[in-house]
Amino acid sequence: MARLILNEMSYHGAGCVSEISGEILRRGLTKAFVCSDPDLVKFGVTAKVTAVLDKAGIPYVLYSDIKPNPTIENVQSGVAAFEQSGADCIVAVGGGSSMDTAKAVGIIAANPKYADVRSLEGVALTKNPSVPIIAVPTTAGTAAEVTINYVITDVEKKRKFVCVDPHDIPVVAIVDSDMMSSMPKGLTAATGMDALTHAIEGYITKGAWEMTDMFHLKAIELIAKSLRGAVAGTPEGRDGMALGQYIAGMGFSNVGLGIVHSMAHALGAVYDTPHGVANAILLPAVMEYNAEATGEKYREIAKAMGVENADDMSQTEYRKAAVEAVRRLSKDVGIPQDLKNIAKKEDVRFLSESAMADACRPGNPKDPTLEDVEALYLSLL
Repeated sequence: MARLILNEMSYHGAGCVSEISGEILRRGLTKAFVCSDPDLVKFGVTAKVTAVLDKAGIPYVLYSDIKPNPTIENVQSGVAAFEQSGADCIVAVGGGSSMDTAKAVGIIAANPKYADVRSLEGVALTKNPSVPIIAVPTTAGTAAEVTINYVITDVEKKRKFVCVDPHDIPVVAIVDSDMMSSMPKGLTAATGMDALTHAIEGYITKGAWEMTDMFHLKAIELIAKSLRGAVAGTPEGRDGMALGQYIAGMGFSNVGLGIVHSMAHALGAVYDTPHGVANAILLPAVMEYNAEATGEKYREIAKAMGVENADDMSQTEYRKAAVEAVRRLSKDVGIPQDLKNIAKKEDVRFLSESAMADACRPGNPKDPTLEDVEALYLSLL
């Protein structure tokens, strides 16, 4: 048996942000809790959304107490602000941090027994769907607007935990490349490599099946074609990445990921490493480690990455070619190639234990030992 969960509605294309007000009114909703990070407010990106609400006469409260890796405390203050606001829907504007905060707030507002936040870790059996969320991504990477996952940081225990809940998926996704045009080059590169990691890990995960394979291969192809252009600022590159990251989300949300994400979550919790950067550095090394457990899938990855004559290569050759194509893209968009300036050798045991306990680890195509994960971290130091 396989299950597929997607948004009730999604809009795609430059300018589709104008559809937000119609969706709110059609659903009989009356007041929005606009959840966005302070930088997006400061640089006028959030204003593109609030202008649509103003024009339609829809009242809203703006909440921007959001950190790059949202914490338990962030979520709890968000729940309090939401309850005080009198809003009946959430409009999440931003990257993964804004959307993860919005999901946790929306779930707890509808299911108050999870107010401690920690009890949402893993697959929480919430009874009620989240407060309706309209998600407006401003980065082309996390695909949080179409996934049933969100990630919260437990500062006290120095760990990130993944929450998986069909009740948290935004009812509407607004995937407007104009909303992504203010991303600086470094963020475009990092979030784009995050999207590529979603597509590749989702394609080789234990839960993968025909429907999600279709999404993931198309996503790899779009990202491989579009990311360099998006980093250079071309409209075609941005449009391709907006679509590619969303399609990757349609897949991996339904089948899970692997240890690239487990290891990246540990780095984010300990060093506050940007999630996309951590994924990008880890991806080629973990691909090499996983290769023997992936059958012929790396040939399809190589082809989607634009490798010529992959059909004529031996298994060893196409596996190497797939990894090299990923490494080359990562280099071309300016991602560091190791963890030397990020991680410390003395933390490797703790990082590895955190990665082994992470919710993404069981989906990895090859079952890692603690020693395997330690060796992967050390290989990048």
